[in-house]
Amino acid sequence: MKIWVDDIRPVPRGYEGTKSVDETIQLIEELEEKGEEIELIDLDHDLGDYAIYGGDAIKILDYLAERETYYPIEIHTANPVGRANMERMIERYWP
Repeated sequence: MKIWVDDIRPVPRGYEGTKSVDETIQLIEELEEKGEEIELIDLDHDLGDYAIYGGDAIKILDYLAERETYYPIEIHTANPVGRANMERMIERYWP
């Protein structure tokens, strides 16, 4: 499964969409429990009104790194500072 994390943009065909960090973590855990493969997590950074539910999407990277669960990540955010921070985190932790 591919996961699309974004509070505004439409979910592309072939993805399951989430709008918050908490919702994304819940979906990841459900998929893992079922033994379903997570092919990709595609992240926005700024989750607008949904940030109250776990913060901005970089927190998903924090969660995955803490667990040492390194799913493939793509970033589609328009926020250049958020993108740079997320890319640094991926470069530091992802194998």
